[in-house]
Amino acid sequence: MSTQTHVERVMAGVGGLMPLGGIDGLAEPIQRSWTRCINQHKLHPGSAVVAHVESQSRLRECRGQIEEYLHVARAGMEQLYKCVAGLGYVLLLADSEGVTIDYIGDDSADHALRRGGLHLGANWREEYGGTNGIGTCLIEQQPFVCHRDDHFFWSNTSLSCVTTPLFDPEGQFLGVLDVSALSAPVSRETSQLALGLTTMHGRMIEDANFMRHFADRWVLRLATAGALADVASDLMLALDNDGIVVGANSGARRRLRTAAEWRSDNADIIGRPIADLFRDPMDALSRLRKPHASHDRAVLVTTDFVSYYGSLVPPRTQARTASMATAVASPSVTPTREHVLDRLAGDDRHMQRVLDQAKRLVNKRINVLIQGETGTGKEVFARAMHEASARVDKPFVAINCAAIPESLIESELFGYTAGTFTGARAKGMKGLIQQSDGGTLFLDEIGDMPLSLQTRLLRVLSEREVLPLGSDKPIAIDLTVIAASHRDLRRQIAAGTFREDLYYRLCGATMALPALRERQDREYIINHLLREESAKLNARPWLQDRALAQLLSYNWPGNVRELRNVLRYAVAMSDGEGVFIEHLPAELLAANAVPRAVSSVPASASADEATAEPMSIAGVAPMHVEPELPAVPPLPMKTQPLVTALRRNKWNISAAAAELGMCRTTLYRQMKRYGITPPTHW
Repeated sequence: MSTQTHVERVMAGVGGLMPLGGIDGLAEPIQRSWTRCINQHKLHPGSAVVAHVESQSRLRECRGQIEEYLHVARAGMEQLYKCVAGLGYVLLLADSEGVTIDYIGDDSADHALRRGGLHLGANWREEYGGTNGIGTCLIEQQPFVCHRDDHFFWSNTSLSCVTTPLFDPEGQFLGVLDVSALSAPVSRETSQLALGLTTMHGRMIEDANFMRHFADRWVLRLATAGALADVASDLMLALDNDGIVVGANSGARRRLRTAAEWRSDNADIIGRPIADLFRDPMDALSRLRKPHASHDRAVLVTTDFVSYYGSLVPPRTQARTASMATAVASPSVTPTREHVLDRLAGDDRHMQRVLDQAKRLVNKRINVLIQGETGTGKEVFARAMHEASARVDKPFVAINCAAIPESLIESELFGYTAGTFTGARAKGMKGLIQQSDGGTLFLDEIGDMPLSLQTRLLRVLSEREVLPLGSDKPIAIDLTVIAASHRDLRRQIAAGTFREDLYYRLCGATMALPALRERQDREYIINHLLREESAKLNARPWLQDRALAQLLSYNWPGNVRELRNVLRYAVAMSDGEGVFIEHLPAELLAANAVPRAVSSVPASASADEATAEPMSIAGVAPMHVEPELPAVPPLPMKTQPLVTALRRNKWNISAAAAELGMCRTTLYRQMKRYGITPPTHW
């Protein structure tokens, strides 16, 4: 189609000269979008258009606002890409402003895709890209196909875009999942196939995020077919212990709205008792709550007489008292191999990348080197990799190379035969390396191993055999080696205290664990360790909000190890009734009360969040003068706590969210909703 023909077609559509709907007619969303482009955005369909690409800092800001969602969405995108890659499609994930924040495509076509605007940072709002899949889906907020000459700009008429909107567990619009082809066939058949796949995977992403978000709640899963209640639930409801709906997926919000209207003029199902939506649901829920009922089904009938098969998923990340229907014990759940690594982190992007790397390396017979500060959980991580592997039933042998005296380390590692030296066991001793045969050998603080033993260890790794002291017959071994160090091993190599060839034997793959102060999932870690320490003392795993705020704001120089010790102490002081702020160590509270002379900005924080403070002299903290804040228009009373927390933390989003007890995504959404913006001089 020529440029002139396309322009005439668009103008005819806007002028109402084309039939709407049907097989040959113009889709109404397309007609509405063309009209907006002409009347509202003052665009011309024949104009040359260049992709509007946001700056890197803007892209980081957009990704940061929904960082908790990106990991879940990426997993769904990878599954979808496997279905459509052979059809020439690429995948884009856009936020609620139309900015492309994630992308999967063919690297060999990168240049052409960039020229077409299909890459990270591209903004596809209608005022920039005219009628298109992402921009128009932002407005329509429903599954949508923009095929070839449906596009407003003639230069985009070779594209085919298939999109579906994405919503968070609270029903707020998050963004758009888009499947696009640069050179689409004229027929719409492929687009219709892609639409079904995109919509299905969009719902899968939403539901996975729903389960993550409500991991500490009871989740009622409902399906129209009993056999599919677990694997293909159409509706999901998150319930508190009193049977109040605290969350609902898209299917539940859409299909249970009528049930809500049956009892009240308020059609919002969030905040309503489950009894408002179903006829006598408590008997069914009580049965599903009983131990060993995880595979049971119950029929629940809505107030407008629609039947569903229901199953109940118990809380996974926080102990809850059983009071929804009757006080019954919840069955304990033993983590599967898949969950062993997942439990090590919440929604921290760095840790999720490390976990993804670890999952790919499990059972691949690749030596791993874990680096990180003291106390970051290197041994816990190594043990989790062992438990996630096929060697889980074999030994996991941990050796702290810095803790064994140098005079004993050789015999401890390699073992010895009978009569090797005075004082030795009469029958000899099997060394720790040989004890790990078939399993995993964990060498902690490998940087502290003496050079003489590094040479012998290198032989073990290269030959896969160990020679005990006093023996001339090597013993074959089969093991996976995971090493760890808080030292900079490359610097030690340069200093001559660590063998370079051993380093390369150990680091088939290298993983860096972040310090606790740098992690965005600190609240998850606190709750996880609190449950563990509370269980040891049969105490209530509950934490006061003020105590949580103190734990979140502390710098944690001793990392996770220090956090565990603090929680162990606090649980002991609480007499089993829950941890309050007065149960925390005085040293921690005192450290939080002392203003820091120089702010320590986590590596994961954006440059916009970093705020410089004057250096102290001779350990004396400088006087701090609060800059005068610019005048702002009056805001609703409910926004006052938000503004106060943001000002107190100098508009550092992470710190303010921690103080308010909410995640960064929620704080960003509240700021956007009420028009709260940082002062321009900050």
